[in-house]
Amino acid sequence: MDRTDTSLIAIRRILRATELYGRELARAAGLTAAQIRVLQVIAETGISNPTAIATRMGVSQATITALIDRLQAKGLVQRERSLRDRRQTDLTLTPEGRAAIDRAPDALQQRYVKQFEALEDWEQSMIVAALERVAAMLGADQIDASPVLDHGEIRREERG
Repeated sequence: MDRTDTSLIAIRRILRATELYGRELARAAGLTAAQIRVLQVIAETGISNPTAIATRMGVSQATITALIDRLQAKGLVQRERSLRDRRQTDLTLTPEGRAAIDRAPDALQQRYVKQFEALEDWEQSMIVAALERVAAMLGADQIDASPVLDHGEIRREERG
């Protein structure tokens, strides 16, 4: 097998891993990885706002708004006018939102982060450079993406 095929197989394995994790997450918690991450960010601070979450996750305001709309429709978060700034909206978890986080399996990216951070600095640099090059080769270097490994969410955003 040549290197081209080997590289394509590796990419396919990564995509397949995110797809399988997405199914596992949907089965266990009924949510996407991106939705779980939004809940986790809110849980870390107790209260947050859409702008802070969008900045933290590296996605657009429109993406966060859509995620929050879905989470609110499921009764997992609630929006309230900020007491500090009436122009802002504060987000808090509902008890159902906290339960959803507790039910969710370990995030795929958390497994990755743990192993990635255990690597030597030079190995981390090589992996980052290679992944950025692959993204550019696929024309994906300008796509709005958060550090959440979620194949399903990407498909829905492209259609919408």
